[in-house]
Amino acid sequence: MRTAIVHYWLVSMRGGERVLEQLCKLYPEADVYTHVVDEATLTKELRRHDIETTFISSLPFARRLYQAYLPLMPWALERLDLTSYGLILSSESGPAKGVIPGVNARHVCYCHSPMRYVWDEHYRYVAEAGPMRGLALSFFAHYLRAWDVATAARVDKFVANSRFVAQRVRRYYGRPATVVHPPVDLERFSPSPVADCGPFYLLAGALVGYKRADLAIEAVRGTGRRLVVAGEGPCLDHLRRDAPSEVSFLGRVTDEELTRLYARCRALIFPGQEDFGIVPLEAMASGRPVIALGRGGVLDTVRDGINGLLFADPTPDALRAAMDRFEAMSRAFDPDRVARTVRRFSEARFRQDMRWAIEDEAEEALPFRSVGFPQPAMPAVGSQASIGSVVRAGETASASCAEGRASNASTSRAKRSHVSVSR
Repeated sequence: MRTAIVHYWLVSMRGGERVLEQLCKLYPEADVYTHVVDEATLTKELRRHDIETTFISSLPFARRLYQAYLPLMPWALERLDLTSYGLILSSESGPAKGVIPGVNARHVCYCHSPMRYVWDEHYRYVAEAGPMRGLALSFFAHYLRAWDVATAARVDKFVANSRFVAQRVRRYYGRPATVVHPPVDLERFSPSPVADCGPFYLLAGALVGYKRADLAIEAVRGTGRRLVVAGEGPCLDHLRRDAPSEVSFLGRVTDEELTRLYARCRALIFPGQEDFGIVPLEAMASGRPVIALGRGGVLDTVRDGINGLLFADPTPDALRAAMDRFEAMSRAFDPDRVARTVRRFSEARFRQDMRWAIEDEAEEALPFRSVGFPQPAMPAVGSQASIGSVVRAGETASASCAEGRASNASTSRAKRSHVSVSR
């Protein structure tokens, strides 16, 4: 069976692209479709696959200004002819799930997030975009929402990266979602002893508004606590200009440098509400606790008092109080114990859970396929068979299908009981 994997855009290697990479390992013969690709960012695994782009990639400056072409992406997806594929996997955060599958194809959508800029984060994006861009986003978002909801019907099964995202899939699409957490390359990290800790807290990741780096900066202002910020983004200049002397900005760092920062920090600060959050898992795999806002996907990973601390309100005072609490009990966080809490987020576990989620969808759909579907025995033309005999034959076939579905569901539940489903 031919497999197609549809990803929104391939211009960096962040969390969504790491998921794509593992899907490609799961289906090594799959073809990959995306709106635009920067080949310089591709890993060895992704380069093994045939990667096709939509017409968005041929538009002026698409590699840099791809988001400006967002209103055209629904049309671009629907121009892709995927009718020869029996399995379609869409990786959705930007537009990806809106492809048109063949009538007998199965379509499983791994949802990193419903498009934030048209749903729950829409008003923040409009405010930060400026007058003209904000007005354009506001205008096109109305149509994108209608298209986004309509295309949810083209998906046979949703898989979400956290309970928080599954909740949003239910809210905006009216669909349940199986939760399969994203993978982390745990082999890169090992717990470091407390003696290796430096005198600083770490904030790592893209410096964009919703990650709330400003909270961490204000929380350390005037306290004498050191905060090291690793990452770049549109907020960098503003944050650097207003930051106190306690804060150091490193800009973009390599994976190796980030691994060393995890190992040497006292704790990771994670002040924003995110769909899941790979950075906290990487810090915990290094044996370092996480001080996080108790909202969003982090509730699936950070256990208060075990591998980190949670604070309730997105304010500098609430974060500062959590840091006070951490320093009073920091000896309670054993690095080996912290690292053990994240072993279940390995790449191998992700591939196993995704395979089971996809197989479950195929098993649930099997009785409705044309192949193997029990057909009632129809009377020959001109025979005297009664209408009642045909109805009884149809009832027998329907009962057979129901028994098959029940058997498949029972077997699937027994084998995959640890993969949660948000209803």
